[in-house]
Amino acid sequence: MNAPLGLIAGNGRFPFLVAAGARRAGRRVVAVAIREEAFPELEKEVDELHWVGLGQLGRCIDALRKAGVTEAVMAGQVQHKRIFSNIVPDLKLITVLAKVMVRNTDSLIGAVADVLEGEGIRLLPSTTFIEDQLAVPGPMTKRKPSRDEADDIAYGVKIASALTQLDLGQTVVVKGRAAVALEAMEGTDATIERAGKIAGQGIVVVKLAKPKQDMRFDVPVIGVRTLEALAQAGGAVLAVEARKTLLFDKAELLADADRRRIAVYGVEREVAPA
Repeated sequence: MNAPLGLIAGNGRFPFLVAAGARRAGRRVVAVAIREEAFPELEKEVDELHWVGLGQLGRCIDALRKAGVTEAVMAGQVQHKRIFSNIVPDLKLITVLAKVMVRNTDSLIGAVADVLEGEGIRLLPSTTFIEDQLAVPGPMTKRKPSRDEADDIAYGVKIASALTQLDLGQTVVVKGRAAVALEAMEGTDATIERAGKIAGQGIVVVKLAKPKQDMRFDVPVIGVRTLEALAQAGGAVLAVEARKTLLFDKAELLADADRRRIAVYGVEREVAPA
């Protein structure tokens, strides 16, 4: 069997999918689960599990090193509001925070990744064991975007590209070539819900990666809850960046989109849909 893989787990399906993929690849999985976020059921899906509080970076590193981990994957969401309001940092994290010049998620987690690297634990891309769950270019559902919807996608890509440049969010909701809602700290699902209340039936959602997306963390993710939010808001199209967006339980998600008559489309940033 290969060397053990560390799994730094937040909430949602992400950690479960990574654990399953890693074990299929013959890796023993040692999970460090964030107590405020991770689901307790994860314990049944890994070989070893340690619970740590948000902010206990030193304890996380100690657990991984004692297990002989030299490679790790970060998987699962940690709510932004928790990151910036609920952390009680240990000494290791205090030293990280002191070096972070810009207090945003990328800067903080990037600094944590550097500390892990310095401790001999290399962070792998979050998609390493679940590449089959990535979006592909073009239509992924039976229904394709109409010409008007394709125009909305192209406009949404333009707006989302500007938004991601500023590191403010990754999701834009469009209708009739007008920006209805832009994502900030509330997350994709809440942005879609807000857009539905404003514009109603026929909204088009575009979600892109950041221009220099660090695939080790904060990878764009779409799951069943996002599709449900889109359906409840009267959404018609979900466009995501191909090869950089994870579709959790991809086959089931696309089948559900077909049932709901929602078009799911993979955008290649350089090529707008025709």
